[in-house]
Amino acid sequence: MTSQTTTAAPGVAALEVRGVTKRYGDRAAVDDLSFTCQPGSVTGFLGPNGAGKSTTLRILTGLAKADAGQALVGGAEYRSLSHPARSIGVMLDAGALHRGRTGLETLRLAARTSGMPAARADEVLETVGLAHAGAKRVGGYSYGMRQRLGIGVALIGDPAVLVLDEPANGLDPEGIRWMRRLLRSFADAGGTVLLSSHQLREVQATVDRMIVIAGGRLVREGTLDELTTEGGTRVSALDLKMLRTALDAHGIAYEQRSEQELEVSLAPEDMGRLALREQIVLTALGATDHGGLEEVFFSLTGQSESEQPSPVHAGSGDDESTVPVGVGGS
Repeated sequence: MTSQTTTAAPGVAALEVRGVTKRYGDRAAVDDLSFTCQPGSVTGFLGPNGAGKSTTLRILTGLAKADAGQALVGGAEYRSLSHPARSIGVMLDAGALHRGRTGLETLRLAARTSGMPAARADEVLETVGLAHAGAKRVGGYSYGMRQRLGIGVALIGDPAVLVLDEPANGLDPEGIRWMRRLLRSFADAGGTVLLSSHQLREVQATVDRMIVIAGGRLVREGTLDELTTEGGTRVSALDLKMLRTALDAHGIAYEQRSEQELEVSLAPEDMGRLALREQIVLTALGATDHGGLEEVFFSLTGQSESEQPSPVHAGSGDDESTVPVGVGGS
């Protein structure tokens, strides 16, 4: 499969969300949210249930309208793209695929809608590993096969950008490895991927960068290394009030972790130098370990591990959602 490089003009983000707000009655599903995704990257879009991920993706792909702000693809709103599927491939719910069509018919219809030649359907069917099942009706596909076909629909226009919601759901281990390789090669060819998922371990193995939201607002954005290794220093002192006064005077951020301990946004050696300069007697000093992605996620969103939804397993059901698979201008 060939992949286009980004259609964005030089200096323009492939995907950009600028101060997007969306309200439903008195509730803000998305609240002044801003982030960017650049070419050559796989970005994980994370947040607990109700965080605003689905609403953001619907606004980004033209399925909902923001009350304020803009969501841009290569510097333009989705609805203004002349050939949407040639710029951005979207999979929001593979379960919404028409169950009476065959896999090949599904991709041929998507190719026609996108202005692509019919031969593109055969090429993509091979790419997603469904050449053996092209003549089979989608209703007879397993959940994992429908996920593969949904990704194929997103790829049909040979877009520069992919937006995928829970693409690993229903995939077996081999399928997950395949998806990982596909997204990596797509990004390495200059493409941009925004990947929304609840499967934190899979995200950690797939993405370069992460955007974490909660309550419709951005909580943290950065590379995987930045989010999982970024830390500070846990420090205790004989006179904690004196320590807080010194930190305030130097404009250094800190959080109270216990009655006698602060977490400070300094490296341990820098905290030690500050204490020496201010003549503060420290009783404990050590680097903060934020752990892996799960620990970071729970810490940022205020969730406990028990609140995480159970992943969907291959062949686990035929639930149909009203959220469509995005196919260009369909």
